[in-house]
Amino acid sequence: MSRLADRMTSLRSRLALLLVLAIVGVVGLSALVSVQVLDRPNRESFAAAFAEEVRIVHRLLTTEPGAAERFGIELGPEPQRGDGAKVREADGIASQLADGGLDLPVRIVGDLEARTRQLAFEFEPGRWAYLPYPGFPPRNHFAFVSYLVLVVVGAVAVSLFVATKMTRPLRILDEAVANLGPDGLPAPVPESGPAEMRHAARALNRLTARVRIAVESRMRLVAAAGHDLRTPMTRMRLRAEFLPDEEREVWLKDLEELDAIADSAIRLVREEVEPGAAEPVELSDTLRDIAAELSEIGRPVALGSLDAPSTVLARPLAIKRALRNLVENAAIHGGGARISLDRAGDTAVIAIEDDGPGIPDDLIDRAFEPFFRVDPARRKIGPGAGLGLAIAKEIVERASGTLTLANRAPKGLSQVVRLPLAA
Repeated sequence: MSRLADRMTSLRSRLALLLVLAIVGVVGLSALVSVQVLDRPNRESFAAAFAEEVRIVHRLLTTEPGAAERFGIELGPEPQRGDGAKVREADGIASQLADGGLDLPVRIVGDLEARTRQLAFEFEPGRWAYLPYPGFPPRNHFAFVSYLVLVVVGAVAVSLFVATKMTRPLRILDEAVANLGPDGLPAPVPESGPAEMRHAARALNRLTARVRIAVESRMRLVAAAGHDLRTPMTRMRLRAEFLPDEEREVWLKDLEELDAIADSAIRLVREEVEPGAAEPVELSDTLRDIAAELSEIGRPVALGSLDAPSTVLARPLAIKRALRNLVENAAIHGGGARISLDRAGDTAVIAIEDDGPGIPDDLIDRAFEPFFRVDPARRKIGPGAGLGLAIAKEIVERASGTLTLANRAPKGLSQVVRLPLAA
C-alpha cells in the first residue's frame, strides 16, 4: 500500500513550510524596519549637525588669526574635479547654513583612491577650509544577509521539530497500515509517548480489536453453517437412495455439489483462523507430488522445468493445498495443466497454464471472490464450489507471496504464484 502522502506534499512538510514562512517573514520585516529606522540617521539632523560645525569653524577662521594652525584645520584652494577627485554640492548643509543667515558655498570632496571624503567651504574669497566628513554610514549588506540566513536555518530547524511533534500521531496510522499482519489487520501499536500519540494508538488498537472480533465471529458463523449442513445433506442422501433411478442421479449430483460447497467453506475459514508455523518447503517436490496425485485420479497435468532452487518459508500443508487448487482448476476448467518453476532474483515463480476458455477480461478481477465461477458464456460448469482461488490467494498472501491471473493468447489462462525464497 502506498504511503498516505508524498514527503513534499505531506501535512508535516506543509506545516513546517508555513511556520518557516511566518517566522522568516516576521523577522525579515522587523529587520528591514530596524535598518531603515535605527541604523540610518535622519538626514535633516545629520545636515544640521555638520552645518553647525561649519558655522563654528567659519567663525574661528574669520575672527581669530592663526586658528587654522592652532586647531589643525586644512586650508586650500577651491576644490576641482579630476585627478581622482569627485566633487558635488552639499545642498542640505548649505540650506541649513542659509536658514541661519550664513550663505556659503559648501561642497563634498571625495578621494576615489583613498576612499575618503571631506567637507569644503569658502570662508574667504578664494580660500577654502577642508573638514573631515564621514557621510551617511554605509549599509552592511553582508551582515544583513548573514543574519537572514541564520534566521532561516533556525526557523527551518524549529519548524521541522514542531511539525514532527504535531503530526506524529498521524504517522502512527501510516506505520500501522504499512505493517499489516498476516490476518490483514494492523499490528498492536505501543500506547506510549505524548498524550496525543497515546490517544491515537489507543483508538487504533480498539478499532483493530473490534474488527478482529467481527471477522472471527463471521468466520465461525460460516464454519458452523457449513458443518451443520452436512447432517441434513446426509439424511437427504439416504432418502435419495429410495428414489427412482432417473431422479436419483440428479439428486445425488446436487447433494455432492452442496457437500463440496460446505467443505470448501469450512476449509476457507480454517485458512483464515488456523495458526501454524512456517517451515522450509521445497516447491519442486511439492509440485511433483501434486502432479502425481492428480494424475492418479485422471486429471491431465504436465510438468515443465522444475530444476530452479525453490525453498520457501510456508506452512507445508497449506501451500500444498493452495497449489493443488490452482493446478486442479487448470486441469478441470482448462482441459489440462502445465506447471513450470523458475527463479527471478530472490523470488520463486510458479506458472500454471492451460488452454481453456479463460476468464472474460471484465470479470478477471472478481475471480478471487468466494463462490465466483464463470465460463465464457457466464454459465456455471464443471465441479467445484468456486472457492479454490479464494483459498489459494489467502494461503499465498499469508506466505508473503502474490497470485496473479492473466488470459493467454489466443486462449487459455495463466496463474502465476510468486513466493520469496528462504534465506
